[in-house]
Amino acid sequence: MELIIIKDKLREGLNIIERISSKSLTLPILNNVLISTNKNFLNLAATDLEIGINWWILSKTIKEGKITIPSRLLSSFINLLPNKNIEFLVRSDVLFINCENYKTKIKGLSADDFPIIPKINESDFIFIDSYLLCQSLNSVADIAVPSTTRPEISGIYFLFQKNQITITSTDSFRLGEKKLLLKNTTSLKKDYSLIIPQKTTKEVINIFGEKTGDIKIYFSPNQIMFEYPMPETTHPQIQLISRLIEGEYPNYQEIIPKKFTTQLIMDKAEFLNQIKTASLFSGKVNEVKIKADPKNKEFSIFSQSAEIGEYNSIIPAKIKGEPVEIAFNHRFLLDGILTIKSSEIILELNTNSGPGVLKPVGDDSFLYVVMPIRAS
Repeated sequence: MELIIIKDKLREGLNIIERISSKSLTLPILNNVLISTNKNFLNLAATDLEIGINWWILSKTIKEGKITIPSRLLSSFINLLPNKNIEFLVRSDVLFINCENYKTKIKGLSADDFPIIPKINESDFIFIDSYLLCQSLNSVADIAVPSTTRPEISGIYFLFQKNQITITSTDSFRLGEKKLLLKNTTSLKKDYSLIIPQKTTKEVINIFGEKTGDIKIYFSPNQIMFEYPMPETTHPQIQLISRLIEGEYPNYQEIIPKKFTTQLIMDKAEFLNQIKTASLFSGKVNEVKIKADPKNKEFSIFSQSAEIGEYNSIIPAKIKGEPVEIAFNHRFLLDGILTIKSSEIILELNTNSGPGVLKPVGDDSFLYVVMPIRAS
């Protein structure tokens, strides 16, 4: 293999690819990036056997070939080179790199031993704005937690429909749901309900979050693929393919309250700061209590610790419904508040034992359900 490529373009690809290559003692080749050429395209590929990434860029290909090279070593070396053209030459599983007065050779492994990254061909697909997708994912991706007993809730649940995408995540103590309305009706042949690993969703956010334009999503029974086009041609620039989590996602709609007995509307910044302050005195169980007083249009936040002391504050708010006193884990409350972007926030309550619901004012596309701490 022999080629010439611009340093900045190569660095961009390596920065994406090296995120996926894993530190594996049992399969050392997973630490490597697969470098290959096809006509005037250079392809970089990496996998951790759960996620695979392909990245392409135009290059001046003199001779086609392929090799695998330790990804982090190659990325670190390329980052130190001047912003000039870089020459690659492969001989006997050794990569020779020349860039002005920088010359090196890196020992690689045979490309024949690199795992095959699956392909999804001739499947159903949709187009969606990459920035909007990543912003929606960002609102729920951190809620899920790894679970060996219930692997389905360790992933992010997606429901793809003709005019809407619903994204949901839960850890059994709280739940986030984001609905993304599509401007144009998709050509999906059917609805797709699937669970994507949390790691995959975070890589989608990191890789595509700053991209402009549409991303193409392909579906298959066991995998999903996210594809972003190359600016210069119709050829893909990035493909991220991931396995899906098997199993059936819980019927979470059952735990979302359909009505409330008390509703509070308050300034988000003030509520956030008060919960943060109360958390300093919340003790080992992270408990903060909220007491709503509709008659006086105010609510109080209280926390105490036998070792430290206590905190109590009264905050004005728009309140309707019944008086109620309820306790929450302050960490779960804070996560929900920080996800909401509006200047005012809605908190809906159902007695002291029902789940609370946080919503942004003026936006029905997002809700955050949090379970209370029940009195022992």
